[in-house]
Amino acid sequence: MPRVYNFSPGPATLPEPVLERAREEMLDYRGRGLSVMEMSHRSPEFVEIAERAEADFRELLDVSDDYAVLFLQGGATLQFAMVPINLADEDSVVDYVHTGLWGTKAIAEARRLCRVNVAASSEEDNFNHVPPPETWRLSPGSAYVHITGNETIGGVEFHEYPNTGDTPLVADLSSTLMSRPLTVDRFGLIYASAQKNLGPAGITVVVAHKDLIGRARPNTPSMLDYGAHASADGSMLNTPSTYAWYLTGLVLQWLKEQGGVSAIAGVNERKASKLYAALDRSNFYRCPVAKRNRSWMNVAFTLADEALDEAFLSAAETHGLLNLKGHRSVGGMRASIYNAMPEEGVDALIDFMAAFEAEHR
Repeated sequence: MPRVYNFSPGPATLPEPVLERAREEMLDYRGRGLSVMEMSHRSPEFVEIAERAEADFRELLDVSDDYAVLFLQGGATLQFAMVPINLADEDSVVDYVHTGLWGTKAIAEARRLCRVNVAASSEEDNFNHVPPPETWRLSPGSAYVHITGNETIGGVEFHEYPNTGDTPLVADLSSTLMSRPLTVDRFGLIYASAQKNLGPAGITVVVAHKDLIGRARPNTPSMLDYGAHASADGSMLNTPSTYAWYLTGLVLQWLKEQGGVSAIAGVNERKASKLYAALDRSNFYRCPVAKRNRSWMNVAFTLADEALDEAFLSAAETHGLLNLKGHRSVGGMRASIYNAMPEEGVDALIDFMAAFEAEHR
């Protein structure tokens, strides 16, 4: 069966060369006679895999030695708690900018652990934009400012990151990391679950300025302490998700082969621009997101007649276009077009949408 175009928001499509390489090495990794998922995480072979993944990650984003790069488990959801545990005390005030469902979840978790000030929110407008930074009501002495760089559900993205001065900027970049160049030293801490642009589910990358490490609250369990992970050999405080780490490393190698982050950014912008252009020239489809904040990664849209939603999804699947259904909390459609989605997949979607519109207008 030929490969389909998988528009899933995550776990998402992976580059075919990565899958082919993994298939080749599945039973016998470089003549060792065993699979990566069978080898010890302390073996020379896996240590080399892990070290290369970190080196490639640092090279792709120009991450300086001032930052630790940690390969952890638990997804971005665990980071909702780890961030306040490590960066704030119970009585600390922290600022959150609320732009969608993942921001909602991050805020709820932080409220268990410290005092949260919602500095800005677009909830009254159904999360269709990012509040301009000049409208944010930041707290004097805040421990950090938290943003969700891209809301995968609503398709709302920061295209420019704010300057928060001496207050560390913390960002959930799960669905945008490696999709475009990034000035890492503008952030105090970045976290991203892998299953969008970085690899399969099971790995979460944390990039933290070393000044912010080692500040966990007293009695913090070691697995929740960035300092404990940074002090362990290569993020190996416990047995890591070795196979997910290996696949993430292959994705990073593939990204370098594409010309790096700047090159893939050009492709991503082109993919998103042509899909939004198709939506904007039609009265049959609508994108609810403010143009200045439309996501390159997750294109949310609705049909003029929602009674046609199931017919649209069924017909799309027969054309090899899968996982276009929007999140249950918002409905409609969503096309996730991460790095590994080929441009021809977006072209195929646009052609299908035009044909469906012509048939059901």
